[in-house]
Amino acid sequence: MMSSAQQVGTPVLEARGLVKRFGHVTALNGTDFELLSGEILAVIGDNGAGKSSLIKVLSGALIPDEGQILLNGQPVQFHNPIAARRHGIETVYQDLAVSPELNIAENLFLGREIRRPGVLGSVFRMLDKRRMASDAVSYMEDLKIGIQSMNQKVRTLSGGQRQGVAVARSAAFASKVIIMDEPTAALGVKESGMVVELIRQVHARGLPIILISHNMPQVFELADRIHIQRLGRRVAVLRPGECSMEDAVAIMTGARKVDEVNFYRPCAG
Repeated sequence: MMSSAQQVGTPVLEARGLVKRFGHVTALNGTDFELLSGEILAVIGDNGAGKSSLIKVLSGALIPDEGQILLNGQPVQFHNPIAARRHGIETVYQDLAVSPELNIAENLFLGREIRRPGVLGSVFRMLDKRRMASDAVSYMEDLKIGIQSMNQKVRTLSGGQRQGVAVARSAAFASKVIIMDEPTAALGVKESGMVVELIRQVHARGLPIILISHNMPQVFELADRIHIQRLGRRVAVLRPGECSMEDAVAIMTGARKVDEVNFYRPCAG
């Protein structure tokens, strides 16, 4: 639950003047970014626009050469993904980053296993599997993910269910932000619909979401705002209710400038 100091519409995660170079290639060329509390912000861009580099910097997978990141208005530095996680930022990667041979509960607590109390945990480092299974049930039920047993191997799950495990893990441990990188990529229509509903469930809990997607209908269905990345910079931030998909794609590809778009507002009534 958000505090009174963190109301909907205030910045949660910001970036100013980010620069990231790979040799002679400049992936981020002074890009800015702003995620507001309580929103779903979609990030779109053509290949080479720098959106992957931007997300990797925000999640701690890359260290920027220049620029600043602020979390709730305070400057932060993420030297690796673990540092970002410690600040409450969780990422659902396109490749899911789940272990097929582990069961659901083990995947949910991967890298954050709960040890048994007392000597058994501190000295013998024995895991509290019963508690992890119980907590896993709560996490999955909270997001309305219907899986019968937490002891089920992840390799036996469908693509949508595997994505559900990855989303549940992030939702369980995120306190500030969830980043979702192409969460419906390679999924069928039915499974994509399941993941879209998961995104809504996470959003309903008050967590702001960064959604990276090439699926424009989903972007316009889910996003409160759309960050458009082009040639290493943010070139526009649009609201789905004030422009068309064609406008967003035209700006993203450079076929049209922002001031050439005829913004509109939905009719009342």
